[in-house]
Amino acid sequence: MFEFPIRTYIKNVASLQVKPELCNGCKLCVMVCPRNVLKVTDRKVCIVQLDSCIECGACMVNCSEGAIFVKSGVGCAAGVINGMIRGTEPSCDCGEGCC
Repeated sequence: MFEFPIRTYIKNVASLQVKPELCNGCKLCVMVCPRNVLKVTDRKVCIVQLDSCIECGACMVNCSEGAIFVKSGVGCAAGVINGMIRGTEPSCDCGEGCC
């Protein structure tokens, strides 16, 4: 399995959001996250490394309770990753000048 190197992408722009009150504490989101972005404490999900989120959507897809939302495949993190894959300059077209 390919592992992403630990790095921070563009600060404070990932679309990841959690609703801890909906979390049942199953920890599936933690198990499927390739970047260790989430943690479950006292049976509630929380974000511990937002800037490491690559917006892959694995956490949201595996959350049966709807406690996690992320716009997978879009945003600045996707722009950085697509640029790396294509060998081009990263571009997210967000208009913020971040890429």
